[in-house]
Amino acid sequence: MSETLLRTPAAQTAAPRWTRAEADALWRKPFNDLLFEAHTVHRANFDPNRIQLSQLLSIKTGGCAENCGYCGQSAHHHTGLDATKLIDLDQVLAEAEKAKAAGATRYCMGAAWRNPKDRDMAKLVAMVEGVKALGLQTCMTLGMLTGAQARTLADAGLDYYNHNLDTSERFYPEVVTTRTYSDRLETLDHVRDAGLKVCSGGIVGMGESVADRLDMLVTLANLPTPPDSVPINMLIPIPGTPMAGAPGVRPFDFVRTIAMARIMMPTSEVRLSAGRSEMSDELQALCFFAGANSIFVGEVLLTADNPGEDHDLALLRELGLKPETVTRSD
Repeated sequence: MSETLLRTPAAQTAAPRWTRAEADALWRKPFNDLLFEAHTVHRANFDPNRIQLSQLLSIKTGGCAENCGYCGQSAHHHTGLDATKLIDLDQVLAEAEKAKAAGATRYCMGAAWRNPKDRDMAKLVAMVEGVKALGLQTCMTLGMLTGAQARTLADAGLDYYNHNLDTSERFYPEVVTTRTYSDRLETLDHVRDAGLKVCSGGIVGMGESVADRLDMLVTLANLPTPPDSVPINMLIPIPGTPMAGAPGVRPFDFVRTIAMARIMMPTSEVRLSAGRSEMSDELQALCFFAGANSIFVGEVLLTADNPGEDHDLALLRELGLKPETVTRSD
């Protein structure tokens, strides 16, 4: 058995859990060997035929002060997207009820902000409490948080907070310059210290190198506690953004990235996230075999297209994958 298969959560208390050299050696394995190892790790920690379904709602769209090069919601880019205000609680709850009826067990709410203002917190708390009352897990992505804001959301019952690293520290300035890599890590510290589950991953296909992808995964795996959820996004090139012409990522390299995330963070959910609308069913099936066990459902991810509910359910049936039906409290 490979050494990586012997890494248990208890063994991960030693730092660093992963070195850059170990990650590089893992990436260079023959494709079949890497997938076999990833799938074995996956089976050791999860039911291989269960998929966690989340749904994502934009609760405040456009006008963001950050200049992330991939994002159509940045006020710095000209994408034709109109900015909106924070939506009403009733609309959030109505959409959450639809998501639950469609099989989602986690409801994610995203706002295009650099960071929430304190005046927004009461509305955000009401959203968390309302969605929790429907029996759904809750997740929010609101940009950077202070420690006090993270504690407020935790007290309201928020389960997960999403704040992606996006890429490596080296490549990060090529993606965004309005905040630093350390800013992102600081927010993750606040989230973790508040007792919230961390959802953090990245985007591939922005023009980064393989080394950048490995550095991002090493950083995630070596956080004080690896993220509970690791979304791996394939760049959706949005016209009007600086990365509209990015070279993208080779399908086999994308599958390798999923497999690496599964092996390096064996007990984390690995979410096959943005970009699925551009993936073939065969590519998605390889990603599920490599350890992805969570997807977003619904036709829209914030402002980008996502495969429709009918297509997703048909694909899951074809593969014999069953949606997770129990909302876990751990």
